[in-house]
Amino acid sequence: MTCVRTEFRGISRSDLDKVADETTARMKRTESRYEKHLFGELPLELSENIRSINPWWTGKPGVGLPPYRRWIFSRLFKLMTGGITKAVVLRGPRRVGKTVLLRQLIEEFMKQGTRSERILYVPFDELPTVLDRREPVLDIARWYEHEILGQTFNEASSAGTGSYLFLDEVQNLESWGPQIKNLVDNHDVRVIITGSSSLRIEAGRDSLAGRITTVDLGPLLLREIHDLKHSTQTIPYWPGNGIERLTDRSFWEGALQAGVDSHPARIEAFRAFSERGAYPIAHGEEDRPFSEIADHLNETVIKRAIQHDLRMGPRGQKRDEKLLEEVFRLCCRYAGQTPSQAVLVPEIHQALSGNIGWNRILNYLRFLDGTMLVRLIQPLELRLKRRKSPPKICLCDHALRAAWLQEIIPLHPEGLARNPHLTDIAGRIAESILGFFLASIPNLEVAHFPEKSAEPEVDFVITVGTRRIPVEVKYRKRIDPHDDTRGLRAFLEKSVYNAPLGILVTLEEGVRINDPRIIPISLSNFLWLK
Repeated sequence: MTCVRTEFRGISRSDLDKVADETTARMKRTESRYEKHLFGELPLELSENIRSINPWWTGKPGVGLPPYRRWIFSRLFKLMTGGITKAVVLRGPRRVGKTVLLRQLIEEFMKQGTRSERILYVPFDELPTVLDRREPVLDIARWYEHEILGQTFNEASSAGTGSYLFLDEVQNLESWGPQIKNLVDNHDVRVIITGSSSLRIEAGRDSLAGRITTVDLGPLLLREIHDLKHSTQTIPYWPGNGIERLTDRSFWEGALQAGVDSHPARIEAFRAFSERGAYPIAHGEEDRPFSEIADHLNETVIKRAIQHDLRMGPRGQKRDEKLLEEVFRLCCRYAGQTPSQAVLVPEIHQALSGNIGWNRILNYLRFLDGTMLVRLIQPLELRLKRRKSPPKICLCDHALRAAWLQEIIPLHPEGLARNPHLTDIAGRIAESILGFFLASIPNLEVAHFPEKSAEPEVDFVITVGTRRIPVEVKYRKRIDPHDDTRGLRAFLEKSVYNAPLGILVTLEEGVRINDPRIIPISLSNFLWLK
């Protein structure tokens, strides 16, 4: 056998050892970079912020939480623990309590024995350093696996210890949808996402068909206003969806009886609702004057939505903030109405001294609808006929109108009795309240019925399968059984609409209508259904 000997002439043993050490160090650095890329490397500031936001990892308490839990809490908990989809999207206007709900869910998970390291909470509107990353959701998930779980999501799930991710205000991220898709498709993990802009949430949902369950949350229900004040949990007359029940007269007769049974609590809650609206802070801080609440709503809800959620359009195109503010002002002024092009365009021109077209105004109305501060109720579309009437504008809460316009309109019968000159405006606001309430019921189709040549206007039409229910709001002290039901009776008498009954929503209790097809119910009684 021939031996080949390689000689390193002129190189000492110490130099060879130095080269070997440098080579080993270089290989370790390369391996470290690979591991950090594989498992997620975050800047120190971001990682420390995430750790501080999740204090339960080190056995420390989180922020104090209100004991009252909103109606949607139990549903969200069920969806997170055993829902069909691994991801849940909770949408709603700003300041209705989405973040509090996430924190309450985290608290409940740990109460029921979930280990603290299995829970990750990330508020994306509070971590500006996140926005610099291309795939922040996936980067944080990889970091969390490596640094906190100590294993992959799939390994944890196989060991019977699945993980829960709570991602708050995720709509602020670019391409969040594909990241969530990647996460739930390839990892056994449960995710709940919140967002205050349905426009941005919808833009991210395209890639998540069949992978998410969407739930909407608005301001407090009337029943919740009562429960929050008295620390109770009353059972609603109509707890589930079951919208087919709306076509049954016995359902409404039961609702009227439930209103009688709950009369003291309902009237107390409606008085508070009339005075302060339905935002949680208005009733959680009931000792504060409404002027302070109004300033808070203007800054944290309306201006935040206009200046932040709607600041940028497609392809980074900047929207006109002044025009958004003016369009929202008109939404407040014409709440419960269907202002046309002939009404809105001159007002916009006068306010802004510019030549702004109707289509642009309509687009800005849709943007505001996307913030969920406004619901645009479209006209009833029959036989695929083209819509000719503008939408009806319904605010999520009349307190926003009071705050933005600095004009308080009483809705309670006692308040209106002292200010009878405000009855017409109160009636429009009542329409707005009812329209938003109806549009917030899952799977319920709601439209308005504009006046036609031979048919009078109807405020709202509910569609349940092949049946339609006309709903008319007459919010005044005296009701004329004939004149005030003209629209309902005209609609009921048209067999093509297949209407089993009509609803007359009134200011006060005890209104009587001779027509057995028409059921009178007060606004407070109607709102007490849910």
